[in-house]
Amino acid sequence: MSRLRFTCLLIAIFLTMPLQSQERSLEDALGDTAVQQGLGHIEDTAQLSARTLVDIGGIISPSGQEHERAAAVAELMREIGLRDVEISDAPNVTGRIPGRSGKALVFVSTLDDLATVAEHQRAADGPPVIDGNRVVGPGTNTSLTTVAMLSAARALVEQGMTPEHDLVFASVAEEETGLRGMQALYAEYRDHAFAFVDILGEGSTLSYGALGIHWWRVHALGPAGHTLGGGLPNVNQGIGRAVDRILQIPDPQIHEDRRTRLNVAMLNSGSVFNHKPETGWFSLDVRSLDPEHIESMEQQVEQILDDVSDELGITFRMEPFSMMPPGQIEGARESALVQTSVAISDHLGSNPALSDAGSANLNVAIAGGTPSIGISSQRGGRRGFADEWADIEVMQRTARHVFLMAVTMGGAR
Repeated sequence: MSRLRFTCLLIAIFLTMPLQSQERSLEDALGDTAVQQGLGHIEDTAQLSARTLVDIGGIISPSGQEHERAAAVAELMREIGLRDVEISDAPNVTGRIPGRSGKALVFVSTLDDLATVAEHQRAADGPPVIDGNRVVGPGTNTSLTTVAMLSAARALVEQGMTPEHDLVFASVAEEETGLRGMQALYAEYRDHAFAFVDILGEGSTLSYGALGIHWWRVHALGPAGHTLGGGLPNVNQGIGRAVDRILQIPDPQIHEDRRTRLNVAMLNSGSVFNHKPETGWFSLDVRSLDPEHIESMEQQVEQILDDVSDELGITFRMEPFSMMPPGQIEGARESALVQTSVAISDHLGSNPALSDAGSANLNVAIAGGTPSIGISSQRGGRRGFADEWADIEVMQRTARHVFLMAVTMGGAR
């Protein structure tokens, strides 16, 4: 084959190859009049976003009971003009701006709240209120991420921007109790999503790797009885012996550099002074960047429980409470996804810190091998308390970060 024919063949092959991305540089995007107008739209609608946060944050939405908040978010997506708005069984809410490539960039916010937040909402005199540069009231801190995401989506639609890739906006359920909503979303999009962006704040910290976190509730069972009937065997003796040995497992010291940790935080049994309890339980928090270290510690825990059971006649059962998978993707730190987010954070004045130990919805995608980033920060204060609040300026910077990620990595023009 002649050199000319070979060169022509290479050119033909290159031209017929599917494009994997059509991202824009941040510099190019910021020079675009439509992008500047979109950023201005986000700024101009700050009070609209604050009022939206009052409405969304005021809806009681603990994990497993997100349906009312999901319906409200879906209605907002339709009002904005997002396409194919759906509420899944999870319930997750999704809407999109269609692209051309068949690929998708998926933005994710959290739909549910802590159970303690729901308790404070029920006890509150009314919905959250706007107080200067804050939205004050239980339910506002987490919902800031959803409102910021919708603000960015609105700006994109208002400017009539058409992305190269589908821009999917998803608010997912049960982040607080096992990432079940994210698992369902990832199963739906894993084949055509080239990246996920987990929205946790404005981007003062950017996570590109996943710290594995396994939470267990360890149940103990033994004979009940009155104090006068004899003290042994006793569920509390079994729990105490097991916890003492578990906390001596050496892996956290051996692999400290891999964020390997183990903790027992809660113990529960009995209700009266003069009665030996039949049941009890304790919490177990196992975490590491490496799945083999998590597996090692859990195997040692199981052996300790078997040994204590043989010694005392107390039986144990490990119940999974929340399983957050670990994962690392080679080259993630230097990827366009991460470096673009770094540039955006710098532009917005966040001076970001990079982390390979994210622990939120992004873990599911990273563990599945799909590049993902978590953009996070403080969102306000007093989360989980009756006087919880969200910072409107942080919400605005979060919206601008999401908007610029859509413009750059999504190729929106």
